[in-house]
Amino acid sequence: MQNTQETLRNKVPKEAIMVIALLQNAGHEAFLVGGCVRDLIMGISPKDYDVTTTATPEEIIALFPKTFYENTYGTVGVVTCGEENLPVCSDETVKIVEVTPYRLETTYSDNRHPDEVMWSKNIEDDLKRRDFTCNAIAYNPVTGEMVDPFGGQLDIKDKVIRAVGQPDQRFNEDALRLMRGIRLMSQLDFDLHPVTRESIERNAHLLNNISRERVRDEFEKLIMTDFPMRGLVLMKETGILEYVVPELLRGVGVDQNQAHSFDVWEHNLRTLQHAADKKWPLHVRLSAIFHDISKPETRRYSKEKNDYTFYGHDVVGGRVSREIMERLKFPKDLTDKVSMFVRWHMFFSDTEQITISAVRRLITNVGKENIWDLIDLRICDRIGTGRPKEEPYRLRMYESMIEQALQDPISLKMLKTEGKRIMEVTK
Repeated sequence: MQNTQETLRNKVPKEAIMVIALLQNAGHEAFLVGGCVRDLIMGISPKDYDVTTTATPEEIIALFPKTFYENTYGTVGVVTCGEENLPVCSDETVKIVEVTPYRLETTYSDNRHPDEVMWSKNIEDDLKRRDFTCNAIAYNPVTGEMVDPFGGQLDIKDKVIRAVGQPDQRFNEDALRLMRGIRLMSQLDFDLHPVTRESIERNAHLLNNISRERVRDEFEKLIMTDFPMRGLVLMKETGILEYVVPELLRGVGVDQNQAHSFDVWEHNLRTLQHAADKKWPLHVRLSAIFHDISKPETRRYSKEKNDYTFYGHDVVGGRVSREIMERLKFPKDLTDKVSMFVRWHMFFSDTEQITISAVRRLITNVGKENIWDLIDLRICDRIGTGRPKEEPYRLRMYESMIEQALQDPISLKMLKTEGKRIMEVTK
């Protein structure tokens, strides 16, 4: 997993090396820092590169021909253009490297933002304010220097998420770190350090102080990891989920009918995990975790069937999923789509009674651009019951009929003709 210094340097883009070299040549210290260093050590290609330096924002701006600076935390966006840093860039060659001075922060009165930010000349001052040890490593690809005062490299090797210093202090500084630690665990397939986990349990209530938009962003990132089921289980166990999507907790211990091997809670989780295993997009994953959100309130025992029924859970679930999405401030188009998928996920049940007209009506309800994603959701739903096969006869039958229906006009708009032409033909 870990790489040699030469391997690390070879993985750093020349634009980031150029920024650090220019800062050094001007007499400043400079390092790569944060998630990009963690990813480099793990052999993962970072999406972004952050630089920290002894230079002030004004000194950073003076060194580079193109920058932007629109925040109160000292971060300067340096616009680079390939190796040459050309004055004129095409869209293909523009890269942004964010450069921030070493920072010291005071108290966090609102559990979100530091009351005051000051610049420092000591890299360890900057690292000690960071969230987790795996993100508190600084690396200079020009000199090969690695600064790791909190044992982040060892924690990466041991696959552990551990808060920097005192975890209660870190989480009181920014309560969103409570979710971020669990998201990183899911993203990297790590474990939480026991002391860090205990602190998350103690401080879960602090999420009430965080804006729904920031909570949504972290929840979305967790859903898009490779192991979202692990993350949601830990959110439940630490008490975090109560402050994000408490509706999911209603499914814990709610037994289902004989077609299911798991309670509603675990079924929703396994449905989501299969969507993640398939690398399916966000709207399918959100639909997967919410698809049976309303089974608990619609569950009834049928003497006739000698089993539980959940009539209408799809209709109620469509409304509840919309309420959740709106509360978390998801975009309207995504909210509409997920609510629609939850509403229509229970399409058909008896292959012997399906008509092509019914299939056309389903396509009209969800849109032909969404119909295959709905099929993907149904596959996830099936796997979530504990059944091994993705596509039994019934699903293959649905797919065949959908293919047939898509060949035919479903609405008047799909008829490629005009009234004038019809009149001419029928004269």
